[in-house]
Amino acid sequence: MSFKCLNPEQRDQNRPSSCTDGNQREYYSYSSTVGRGYGSVFSAVGAGRITAIRVWERYNSYIHGFQLRFGYSWTPVYGRSSGNLQQMELFDDEAIVQLSGKYAYDYIRYLSFTTSRGRTFIAGQPYGTSFNFYPAHDGSELRILSGRSDYRGITAIGAHWGTVVMDTDAAATESVSTAVTVH
Repeated sequence: MSFKCLNPEQRDQNRPSSCTDGNQREYYSYSSTVGRGYGSVFSAVGAGRITAIRVWERYNSYIHGFQLRFGYSWTPVYGRSSGNLQQMELFDDEAIVQLSGKYAYDYIRYLSFTTSRGRTFIAGQPYGTSFNFYPAHDGSELRILSGRSDYRGITAIGAHWGTVVMDTDAAATESVSTAVTVH
């Protein structure tokens, strides 16, 4: 299957970038990276649906690190696993459909994950410039978090959205392969 990705001149500037297949069904969108972007590049990706989130925060300061669980498998920790740990488990039919937050100076300061069931998971301190990530297409959910981190914490973050198709055995398979580009 081939995909056509819309460049900035072809899409509404207020919506995330997107890709479509030949039948114009839309599968993938990307919410551009925010933050200063120092340090090492990361891409938190796995097979199937995100089932849990862990975030480490420095008290009254910034996000130290995070980890995603896809099915029963945790990604590596991105950033660092120190400070106050907060965790959210998602229900079987629940997905992340929005990511908001704030960044200031060199770090991501605040993250707010909203699910398809209306639940919210918050970590960090609400200080700095706001951002709001969401999928461009109905039925899409958070598939990948990418960005940069240094030895203290997360310095930049972007969100990749797509669909997850559950087969009859309830094992998750991706409906589209995604390539990750960190800006």
